[in-house]
Amino acid sequence: MAESTRVALSLFWRTFFLLGLLLGGGIFAWVQTLRALESEPRVVLAAQQIASLVNLSREGLRYADRINRVALVKAMKASEAIRVTPREPGDKWEPFEEDRFTRKIGGEIRSRLGPDTIVARSVNGATGLWVGFSIENDPWWLQAESARIHPLTRDTWIVWVSIALAATVIGSVAIARLINRPLRDLSFAASRIRGGEYDSRLDENTLTSEIREVNMGFNRMARELAKVEEDRAVMLAGISHDLRTPLARLRLEAEMSVAEEEARRNMASDIDQLDAIIDKFMDYARPGETHLRPVHLSRLIDKEAAAFRDPSEIQITSKVAIDLAVMADEIELGRVFANLFENARRYGRTTETGISIVTVSYVRSGPWVIVTVRDRGPGVATEKLSQLTTPFFRGDAARTAATGAGLGLAIVEKAMQRMGGSVEVANAPDGGLMLHIRLKRAPAP
Repeated sequence: MAESTRVALSLFWRTFFLLGLLLGGGIFAWVQTLRALESEPRVVLAAQQIASLVNLSREGLRYADRINRVALVKAMKASEAIRVTPREPGDKWEPFEEDRFTRKIGGEIRSRLGPDTIVARSVNGATGLWVGFSIENDPWWLQAESARIHPLTRDTWIVWVSIALAATVIGSVAIARLINRPLRDLSFAASRIRGGEYDSRLDENTLTSEIREVNMGFNRMARELAKVEEDRAVMLAGISHDLRTPLARLRLEAEMSVAEEEARRNMASDIDQLDAIIDKFMDYARPGETHLRPVHLSRLIDKEAAAFRDPSEIQITSKVAIDLAVMADEIELGRVFANLFENARRYGRTTETGISIVTVSYVRSGPWVIVTVRDRGPGVATEKLSQLTTPFFRGDAARTAATGAGLGLAIVEKAMQRMGGSVEVANAPDGGLMLHIRLKRAPAP
């Protein structure tokens, strides 16, 4: 069964989702708590106040004569927005109780005014909170504002919860950024170290003690790496000088002391091979600093191909547009193509003619240019393709007798990484080896 695909989230988004989930759960819990502790008790208190108004109205009307009752009713309506009217036998009313909440309100009012109290939500088409009561067998209606007993509306809850959720999202983003900023800086600094910029420094004065310790350790490591790199450059320069000096003497002595032409030629060839191997080691161990600028690709390829003049060994055809430019270090990119052509010359010869036929082509892919260098040789076993860029690895046993150092494609991969590109190795469908070089396109002038 195929292994399930896992979704990879950055640390920022993981922190954001966890904080959002935590704060969102807190908001939901607080909403439920407020509804339980504030909303319903407040409405019950309002119902008790309405019952008190009814009792006060009842007592006031009971001890007033008929003339003063009219004046009292008008005064109550003007000052308290409470309407008291006689209840007629033909009045049509609708019961107030519709759900658990309104039944609780109606029950609270009846518990204070008596079981024969009528609680209605409309009388004769007029909506509101109507309470029917009696004064000495005279039925009356008291109409109060319905807003006194209604809880917060659904729209109000939605508005406030939406505001709380928006604040949660903004707060989660801010907190996640604050938490992940030191890690992001550390990631960027590590990327610069990988690119050869050993002068990268992190803040050692941050308030967080753990981050401060990590930054101090990282800066210490960067300083040590810079020193190692400097020592390596000095050592390589010394080794190159110390090796080439005796090689030059050997060449001179061989040419002067060996009388036989063939022996002298073989000795010179061995010395050239040693010199070339030293060059390969120096190229592979070269420091990683590069200077990217627009490079005319066709011109550079023609220049490197011109060094392989012998048509009996290799024939190079370039199909790269003359105006195509890429962002690269010209020296590094020239070294890349020189190694690719040399690799094709050594290992990409056809079985029919013994000549290496090399074609250089390209395609544009968004902001990238993919250059393909292809030969018509025997190719490489599929299981060994991924190892071709490994230092000192050769594609098959027959190549172990080759005179190279086994560093050509390793140098290519390292140079491409320094320039922000990549290299991919594949077998051509109809035979031969293909190397795809991916480079950034240069901006239009």
